[in-house]
Amino acid sequence: MAEPQDVLEADLIEQVKAGRRKAFDRLVEPHAFRLLTLARRMLASPSEAEEAVQTALASVWIGRERLDTARALGPYLTTTVLNKCRDRLRRRKAARFLGFGYGLEEVIATDHRPGPENTAANREELMRVQQEIECLPVRLREALILVTIDGRSQREAAILLGVSEKTIETRIYRARKRLREKLNFPEG
Repeated sequence: MAEPQDVLEADLIEQVKAGRRKAFDRLVEPHAFRLLTLARRMLASPSEAEEAVQTALASVWIGRERLDTARALGPYLTTTVLNKCRDRLRRRKAARFLGFGYGLEEVIATDHRPGPENTAANREELMRVQQEIECLPVRLREALILVTIDGRSQREAAILLGVSEKTIETRIYRARKRLREKLNFPEG
């Protein structure tokens, strides 16, 4: 038996396919925060993340006839956002290679503990970790972010990325190992 949420989503998808913009807004709104968070973690730039999500959602709207009521919308949106993030990362890499370069993107870190020394040290550490995550190959970064930071299961990440669970496990292991080595963190 279909869940009420599934019926609502299927109905909204049919309305979206018919060209109803308000139905599209209602359909994607529950996913927006998660998608934006994912993009921010992939791109380390709030402004680029917003642009990537907007571009992804525009692509979904333009290709709305491909939406399928039999398939969950969340994984489809996640894959679309990941693809837009990959595009941006490739452009960044090309720009650096051609000498245009990118400065350190905006990094927002909040620390609720008092003391400017603690705050500065924690932000510096967070920036180092973020920079090292950005230096990871995209495949390792995606697996790490989806499972470790976004809280998805390895199975969900495997489905989203079109690989086996073992591949996800290996990518996460390699990503963590590289981060430990680069940041001189002890194993464990």
